Amino acid sequence: MPLRINNNALALNTQRHLRLTNLDVAQRIERLTSGLRVNRAADDAEGLSISEGIRGLLSGFTQSIRNAEQATNLVQTAEGSLSEVNGMLIRMRELAVQSASSTVSDTNRQALNAEFTQLVNEIDRVATATSYNNTTLLTGFGNTVSQDTAASTALDSGTTGVTGVQISGAASGVYSFIDTSNTDNEITLGNGTVSQTINLGPALEGGAVPTGATTVANFDRLGIQLTLNETFLDGGLDNTTLLIESGTGGDFQVGANNSANDRLATSISDLRASGTLLNLGAVSISTMSSSQSALSSLDSAIAAVTAQRGSLGAIQNRLSFTTRVNEHSLESNQATESSIRDADVAEEVSHFTRAQILSQSGLAIFAQANIIPARAISLLP
Repeated sequence: MPLRINNNALALNTQRHLRLTNLDVAQRIERLTSGLRVNRAADDAEGLSISEGIRGLLSGFTQSIRNAEQATNLVQTAEGSLSEVNGMLIRMRELAVQSASSTVSDTNRQALNAEFTQLVNEIDRVATATSYNNTTLLTGFGNTVSQDTAASTALDSGTTGVTGVQISGAASGVYSFIDTSNTDNEITLGNGTVSQTINLGPALEGGAVPTGATTVANFDRLGIQLTLNETFLDGGLDNTTLLIESGTGGDFQVGANNSANDRLATSISDLRASGTLLNLGAVSISTMSSSQSALSSLDSAIAAVTAQRGSLGAIQNRLSFTTRVNEHSLESNQATESSIRDADVAEEVSHFTRAQILSQSGLAIFAQANIIPARAISLLP
């Protein structure tokens, strides 16, 4: 091997390897102190890109879980108030039954009617006062179905057989039915922008709902569901309409993305006693005849409140399941993000130990490489 003093190739080679080893040591220290395998794009450009996208989803899933929990609190607030409204309606019916009997006098009926009127006012007050985060809930929350049969002609149950309408995410506007009797039990519902046709054949007998039974016409693409009783006949909904009125709120963002599948929609009707649904503003039990008539009105009001509570209970269950699904998605995506970005401590410690040994041995060899050119002095006479 030639002996040169101007350029020490061995020292340069050792220095190069020592520099690479020191870079490796620095990288292992950075990973062990940060806990991350990917600290910058240069560490893993593709992995960084994928993990940042997943991080966006993770924050979305985390917030959507909170949204679902807060939506559950909102629904529970409304349902709790409706429970008390239900109790007041039952008490009002009890008063009406008492007033409808000849065993009480007109003077007694005036006293009963005074309590009855106070309960009507209290239902109105509770409906107006029930709110969540400054949003009133029981005077109309989210899009609702107009109960005015002049606008929603499909609600004339005596001729159409429609006893109830549930909506979930239905856009506001006028929906028209096409239900000609020669279409083999098919019904089309649309609002001029989107429409859907369903076939009720399997649920009907001779084009009618069986006696004593009810069936459901579910226009799931539109977010509208009808309950039909035995008075429904094929063709009975033709040229009738439903008016969906717009309201405040009603949409819960329970997913991480911008799609209809990532939102749950609910609606709460105007449940004031003086509203068109309960329609108790003019009901009185001051006479025997008015007390008897009040029973039918109160039965309808109790049924309406009970149906609304059932709807709120259903949305609570959906929110509960949605929260669980989001928690599973959060867990899975977190595991994926961790596998990309997090450092494997055992592996990094092993590499760090190896790099330390190489660094120490490299320093020792570098010192030896610098001594070798000095041997040339021994050749001088």
